[in-house]
Amino acid sequence: MKRIAIDMDEVISHFSAKCLELFNDEFNESYTDHHLHGKKLIELDARFEKKVDHYLANELFFLELDVIKDSQEVIKELSACYEIYIVTAAMEFPASLAPKYRWLKKHFSFLNEKNFVFCGDKSIILADYLIDDTPSNLETFQGKGLLFTAPHNVHTTGYTRLNNWKDTADYFLK
Repeated sequence: MKRIAIDMDEVISHFSAKCLELFNDEFNESYTDHHLHGKKLIELDARFEKKVDHYLANELFFLELDVIKDSQEVIKELSACYEIYIVTAAMEFPASLAPKYRWLKKHFSFLNEKNFVFCGDKSIILADYLIDDTPSNLETFQGKGLLFTAPHNVHTTGYTRLNNWKDTADYFLK
């Protein structure tokens, strides 16, 4: 079977939405994904730079992330035809390791936990495909990199783009 490596944040979990929610509550703002169009969080508001590390240090942050629409169903379908690995960069925030693991076990319990990869550099991943929202991860990947649309990467070109999980199902299952 061919292997698909799938990023976690912004691909199967709503990372930015949770950051926006916490920031909006704290600073009485009303930022939405629309405000992030083509920008990273710290480009949206300079105050994010000081707050993001604080948010990520809280173990509940990763446990409370919402699941991206259709990801569970499509990944379950894909797992019948492909080896699925969830690959997440967790070394920048070591406190995220256990919460990310528990989140994956809760929302993707049908996947083998031995296929959860916590790393710092995704270029070490040996798979046929990598679905990721961060272009720099795709640049160093040896297989076929697929850019999953997220607010910050809407202007990025040069990669096969998957806009959502229905697109992903069409790409791999049709």
